[in-house]
Amino acid sequence: MGSVRWAFRCGSWTPTRSEWLFAARCIQREEKDRVGQFVFANDAKSAMAGRLLLRKFVCEKMGIPWSQIRLERTAKGKPYLAAPVQVSSDSDWAWSFNISHQGDYAVLAAEQGMEIGVDVMKNTMPGSSSVPEFFRIMTRQFTAHEWSAIQSAGSEHQQLAVFYRHWALKESFIKAIGTGLGFNLQRVEFHLPPEPLAQGRVLQQTKMLLDEEPDDDWIFEESLLDVDHHVAVALGSTDKTPLPSALPPSPAFTLLSFTELIASASPLAEEDPAYWVSFRMKAEAPQRQKNTLTSIQPPASH
Repeated sequence: MGSVRWAFRCGSWTPTRSEWLFAARCIQREEKDRVGQFVFANDAKSAMAGRLLLRKFVCEKMGIPWSQIRLERTAKGKPYLAAPVQVSSDSDWAWSFNISHQGDYAVLAAEQGMEIGVDVMKNTMPGSSSVPEFFRIMTRQFTAHEWSAIQSAGSEHQQLAVFYRHWALKESFIKAIGTGLGFNLQRVEFHLPPEPLAQGRVLQQTKMLLDEEPDDDWIFEESLLDVDHHVAVALGSTDKTPLPSALPPSPAFTLLSFTELIASASPLAEEDPAYWVSFRMKAEAPQRQKNTLTSIQPPASH
């Protein structure tokens, strides 16, 4: 069975005119329109990178020509391949895939024969409230066990890191099962291993309780993209494929360049010069985030 873990650092990507217009030509019209609606350039870049990651994956790993790919979203927002129905693959195992973008990165995780969800989080200070007040607002999102782990982590920065780690784990699970906003986050509780996260290493020891009962049908991969960005991948068994008793080593995320991101891309439409003018008029990001809370509300699955 195959595994794919890709990351693109959109925060440091300063697209040229030719890059931005070529990227826009290589995604579906409604995707292009959605990207263009973002107020800030950072958000537009993240969304564009996410669309390109999806299409690169479907083209290169599922063997579908770029021009034939038709991606749509479920009612809960999870992307899926709508066309073509017949997929050429080197395996009988179906692919599951998911993307996330937050902070400086867009990421894609895909797996054959398993359900998958991914979430990336940047460790940032709350914009307009103190850390204790921020935690108070978020009280209902975590269990007593999880709050104990968060608030015993050390400094406020360390507490936030553990907070975002738990949040990414919950989001990865919710995105894997595709339930979106309606899921009560207190139904899932995570027990972290004593080993610290480190760049270049993937942890698989985190355990989940669902409705207060251990759930061994899910594996969680955790890793650091850099010192400030944590990524969690949820892997779940399907009816056809129970989890193996011995797991192979989890792949680390591969950081792609823009050249690699568009290596298999082919244009779907004519160039639209006005799209570059519109992008150049966008501010890079808000001058001040009103509150970090805005970036961690449970979104529909990307």
